[in-house]
Amino acid sequence: MNVLPSLNALKTFTVVAETLNFTRAAHKLHVTQGAISRQIAGLERELGYALFVRQARGLTLTPRGASLLLPVKQALGTIGEALTRVASQPETLRIKCPTCAMRWMLPRVIQLQNDEPEIRIELTASVSHGVDFGSEHFDAAVIFSDQMEKQRRAYPLFDEILTPVCTPDFLQSKEGVLTPDDLADQTLLHPTRDRRDWLLWLRAAGYNALPSSKAQHFDTLDLAINAALQGFGVAIGDLTLIEDDLRARRVIAPFPLSVATGAAYYLVVRESLSESDKPQPALSRAIEYFMAEAQRSRLTSGRLIEMP
Repeated sequence: MNVLPSLNALKTFTVVAETLNFTRAAHKLHVTQGAISRQIAGLERELGYALFVRQARGLTLTPRGASLLLPVKQALGTIGEALTRVASQPETLRIKCPTCAMRWMLPRVIQLQNDEPEIRIELTASVSHGVDFGSEHFDAAVIFSDQMEKQRRAYPLFDEILTPVCTPDFLQSKEGVLTPDDLADQTLLHPTRDRRDWLLWLRAAGYNALPSSKAQHFDTLDLAINAALQGFGVAIGDLTLIEDDLRARRVIAPFPLSVATGAAYYLVVRESLSESDKPQPALSRAIEYFMAEAQRSRLTSGRLIEMP
């Protein structure tokens, strides 16, 4: 037999087998006697053999019915225990996040789980800045984009705002108000091969070229920031993503100028099957929390720039 009978039919079989009476079984299952009789008859047809012998004074199990009763009860019990166990476990949210945004996301995910242990979040780092919910098994994703498609469940977190960063003692030999000219003998750490982030900031500062020929290039913003944290040079960093590093003075932003790139970070949630569907409670709480944290970051990150 390739197709298993329905669980409802097997449950009915166990109750009838225990009571050996259609009327009592119907009472226990809160259905009519006729419904019980039809379910057992249908199950017997599906199995291809009789489960009960109908007698004037009640029912008795056939040898095959008696052999089937115990394993069916055990199987239903195992399924019931599994359903109860899974239902009692915290919901696990699977969130994809580009590596550059992990600096901001990871501390807040940990804080949310500490504050609300019933919420579990599985945060997966990725070098890609997109997500395909059709093939990737995530509930949500942090997306970096300069042209976000309009969709019902894309929540804006914060804009990308760039400024140079370095360790507090890296430029300590410089005196007075710093200008890009003070970077002439420094190693510039680039988060991209095309150097576009540094060039964008320099153009806003009135410079048309890089002030230094010394440079190192990285594939992600996070790698460039980590190099700056180790004192290897001056990186160009996003104010919000390095907010915690700035507050702890692991790095400083020595120039008062910051530049918005036009790109932003979004929290994108898997689309539901219908407009009336709402995110699961844990996801709704996570969205609320990350949106509040993003708003706080937008208000405070700019104040952490070192002013002259």
